[in-house]
This record gives sequence, structure tokens and C-alpha cells, in this order.
Amino acid sequence: MKMIELKNVGFTYPDGKAALKNISLAVEKGEFVTLCGKSGCGKTTLLRMLKPSVSPHGRLSGEILFENAPLGEQCERKIGFVMQNPENQIVTDKVWHELSFGLENLGVKTAEIRASVAEMAAFFGIQEWFYKKTAHLSGGQKQILALASVMVMKPQVLILDEPTSMLDPIAAGEFLQTLKKINNEFGTTIILSEHRTEEVFSISDRVAVMENGGIIAFDTPKNIGKALKDAKSDMFCAMPVPVRVFESVNALGNSPVTIRDGRRWLSAFAEKNAVKRSIEADIKPKTENVAIKVSEAFFRYEKGENDIIKNLNLTVYDGEIFAIFGGNAAGKTTALSLISGINKPQRGKIFIKGKNISEIPALYNGLLGVLPQDPQSLFAKNTVFAELMEMTDKKLPQSEREASVCDILRLCRLSDAAKSHPYDLSGGEQQRTALAMILLKRPQIVLMDEPTKGMDASFKEIFAQILRDLKRGGATILLVSHDLEFCAGIADRCALFFDGGVVSEAETRDFFLNNTFYTTAARRMSESVIENAVTAEDIIGAIGGEFEDKSEESHDYTPNAMPLDTEEKKKSPKILRGIFFALCGTFTYLLKFADRIEFSGKNYVIGGAVIIFAGLCLSSFFPDNRKKIAPPNVRNRKRLGLAAFLILLAIPITIFVGIYYFGDRKYY
Repeated sequence: MKMIELKNVGFTYPDGKAALKNISLAVEKGEFVTLCGKSGCGKTTLLRMLKPSVSPHGRLSGEILFENAPLGEQCERKIGFVMQNPENQIVTDKVWHELSFGLENLGVKTAEIRASVAEMAAFFGIQEWFYKKTAHLSGGQKQILALASVMVMKPQVLILDEPTSMLDPIAAGEFLQTLKKINNEFGTTIILSEHRTEEVFSISDRVAVMENGGIIAFDTPKNIGKALKDAKSDMFCAMPVPVRVFESVNALGNSPVTIRDGRRWLSAFAEKNAVKRSIEADIKPKTENVAIKVSEAFFRYEKGENDIIKNLNLTVYDGEIFAIFGGNAAGKTTALSLISGINKPQRGKIFIKGKNISEIPALYNGLLGVLPQDPQSLFAKNTVFAELMEMTDKKLPQSEREASVCDILRLCRLSDAAKSHPYDLSGGEQQRTALAMILLKRPQIVLMDEPTKGMDASFKEIFAQILRDLKRGGATILLVSHDLEFCAGIADRCALFFDGGVVSEAETRDFFLNNTFYTTAARRMSESVIENAVTAEDIIGAIGGEFEDKSEESHDYTPNAMPLDTEEKKKSPKILRGIFFALCGTFTYLLKFADRIEFSGKNYVIGGAVIIFAGLCLSSFFPDNRKKIAPPNVRNRKRLGLAAFLILLAIPITIFVGIYYFGDRKYY
């Protein structure tokens, strides 16, 4: 029986962008279907079209059927949807309340709600953080909570938009196995989009591949790789390692999908063919110059809570790419917030380029760049182009600023999205927009939190080349990631984060060779067959296979050579401004002795003015600590300034009205 069927479906957004083109697709009842494709190819749009309440606004053509009837509001309860960003789906402040929210809205009895919530909390292992605030959950915990809050409604169809993008490899595997359990035991039809195909292919019944708004392949996981390779599609590089290795030698038959099947095939292949049995270790030059040093740091968000960061010691050297892995809620993002100056450690010290971070006044003025886990936190303008223009140097001519923005749009594959609102982009496109904003500032040190989240495999190759260019120019890159395969090919050193601190670190190849779970699919597949292999390219090269190097040509990304004490040079104008306000306050105070000024309450008005000038004078001499954290957007800064001015202006006016009109009565 067909659960969902699409017949020649097309969709165009109000701005004229055609997101879907003549899609015909049928999903059987109880089937597990995976949807993959490049960022911006229409995956999210297609999934949202299957849920009436989240369907985008625009012009729809064709027909969408649910159980052989037109899809409509009557199907709402039967379809569950887990969004790409769980922040957009969680609406309450406590975990237990989020789980019960949907049932409460339906008017279900309290006893039934309690039973259903308890069952789902136990099923998903939420007991330990059942009473926590949702704001205090890690990204992975929020994703699990979003799924549990949907499953408590008992939908017949479950739609998920990149559900493992914020999960560590172990949690991602457990999450996908949970989905398969839901599919097997409850008969729930599951449709999900996913960039990380290593785990999901093995549990999928069929795979649909999208490109430019259409379906280019729809087949079983064992056949999809060959179809993409024959079509010379860029999506072939997104296939699991066993598929890519198998197809690299044009082997006959169905390709292996799981690591187990891949290992069996590789062992059999090595017995019959000449295979290089060992990969030579990389020899990389080392530097003794320290870019980032964290010494015995401790941090907690609130009093009475446990420490999130515990005795953290970390050293990152100039010009290296350093990757940090670890489970969800291990403290990785919190550690980045300390290094970026957003939070201060309760104990311990943090040094940037040998200087204590608390002594660096211009931390973000060409020295540090931060790519956050949620790229939307950087957006404040109405178009991508305007966002990027805001990041350029205002002192440069307009033509040069626009030229640099156009260059970065081409590099990040965002030219077609230049006029779009950042919030209208797909998750991968938003991540690339945030990346472009950071690259325009050319910082010396770049901190990245899950930079490949939402990126397709094709752009990851371009992104890897961008990081290499930054490194070649002398930049230092510290990234937190769950993408083991990507970091294995780009990082110089890797570290494992656990319980608020670094428990192990090593050069990349040694790190993956010595780990059992936090290692790559290629390492697990080639173990005991090819020594020291940690990437798919290592295996393909060892067995004499063919693979295309799609890396982009190098670009010049020389970081700013901004000294750490740049802000000190700006003290003179601030001192002059302070002296000016001091003189204004003194002159205003002397007016009280002038006989020619005669009106009731003049001393109170003059006193209020003196207070204002004194405050402005003092603010000019004291350092501006706000520069140590990420600067607010321009719009918020203007509002803050206007509010402060109105408050200061209201003080003398209030005093004057109270004295002159109300005779110094205290109720004013």
C-alpha cells in the first residue's frame, strides 16, 4: 500500500525560485526512505510539503496523496515532523513540559499524558535530564527531545530533516538505530534527509537522490552508488566508504553498504589482487609558537550546578588545524565560548598569542573569528549580500567592497542566493553564509563549532581547500566537529573531549589508529588488511582504484596582521573626549552662580546636567569591556544608544517638572 505518493509535483517560492521540478515518488507503508542531495537542492522543501502545518508558502503544481487521498489538514496528526534545527521546534522551558506539550494541546487526560510521557522518556533514555531546562541542553539532547516530543503523538509517518547533524558519531548511530527500531516494531513509515550516509544507508530500504529540484536516482542502497557513478554525479562522493571503494575498481555485482560487508569484500579482493599493505605515515613540520593556551580552566553556568569545564588544559600551535571530538554535552562548545571570550572561567587562564585574553581589548578586530554552531545567530540583515557587505572594511571604496563580496559568494557557491533572506536558505546554505562572513574578516585565529553541519559532501571538498588556504596563509584553526571522516583528511592534530576536559590528543593518523569508536569508517573497514589507512582515499590508493580529485585551486587568504594592542592606539581620542565632557560639566556647574539665570528649580536642572556630563566623562576613561565579546549587530547598538540617551535626558527633566510644577512634593 502506498502511504505517500507525489505525482509531477513542482513548487515555486514567491520570489520566483523553483525549488521542486516534476517530482514523482511513491513511498510504501512501513518503508524506510533516505533522501540525500546537495545543500539547496530542495530536500527540506520536499519534506515540508509532506506536512501541511509546516508547508512553505508558494505555488504548488502536481498532486500529493496520503493513503490514496489528497494530503490535507485531516492528515496532520498522522504525520510527525522533526526539523533540521531543534531550536525552531522546542517551545517550552522544561524537558518534561516539552514532551507533554502536544498532548496537552489535544486535550488528552492527565493520566494518559503522564503514561505516554513516561514511556517515551524511558524509550529514548531521557530520565537523567527529564527535569532540566531546555535552554541548558546540548544540541544533540535537543535533537533527541524533538524526536521524543513528536513520537509521543504516535504518528503513522515520521519525517526528519537531517536529524543527526548535531549528534556525535556514537549518539548518531544510536539515534538511527532507534529510528530503525521505531520502523520495525511500530511499522512507522520513515522519510529522512541526511548528508552523513555511512550509518543510514545500512538501515534504509531505498534511497532517493535529488539534484536541482528533481529526483535523479531512486533505488536500493546497494545499487544507488553505481547509478550515480555512471551518471558522473557529484553526489557519488557522498556515498558510504564501502560503496566508493567498491566502485573505484569497477567491481562486478552489488556494492557492499555496511562496514562488515566492506571488510569481507576487501579481504577477498586483497587475496586475489596486488594491494599495498601499509600506508606511510605523514611527516608534518612542527612549530613551537603557541596560538591558544588554556591552563587549568574551570567553568559552570550557575551556582550550585556541576562544572561543565573541569581542569581543561589545551595547547594549539600557530598555523595548525586542530580538531576536537567528543560526545554531546561533554563541554566542547562551552570550551569554545571561553576561548572566544564570551564566557570567563571561574578558575584558570586563557592565553591568545601569548597574552592573557582579559588583556586583549580588540579580540575580534582581525585577531579572532568565530563560526558558531547556530549560524542564524550572526544574521541581522535582509539579504545575504547585505550581510556580507556589513563584514567588509567600511574604509574601502564601495566598488572594492562589492568585488570582495562577489568573490566570496562565488567561492562559497552562494551567488544564486545573494538576494535571498538568510532565514530562507537551507541549513547548509546558512552555514556557508556564516563561513563567508568569517572569511571576509580574515582573522588570525578561527574557531569553528560544527562547521560541516548541513554541508553536502561536494562542498566539503571545497571547504577543506579553504581551510588549507587559511593554514597556508598562517591562520590557526580550532574546530569542534562530529564529522570524523572530514577531519581525518584535513586536521593536523586531534583531541578527544570527555567530562569537561581533554583526555587524549595526538597527530591525526595516530589518533584514529589508536581509537576504537572515535575512528573513521575507512579505518574499521581496512583494519587487518591495510595498515595505517584512515581515509577512503588511503584504501582506494592502496588497491589501485580510481578517484577524482575535486579540490579547488588555491586562493589567497592571508590573515590580518593586527597587533594585540590595537585598541591602545585609540586611547588618545577617548581621553580628549573625557576632558571635553569634564569641562562641559564644570562650566554647567558654574552657571548656578550666574545671577542672570533666574528661574525656579534651576539648581536641580543644572545638577542633573552635571551628572550626565560626569557620567560621559567617566565612561571615556574606563575601558570598554564589551569589545572582548562578539560585537552586537549595528541595529541593536543604535537602539541601545538611543535608549541610554533618552534615560539620561529624562533625569533632569523629571527633576525640573517635580520642583517647578509640583512644589517639591515627593510623589513625582
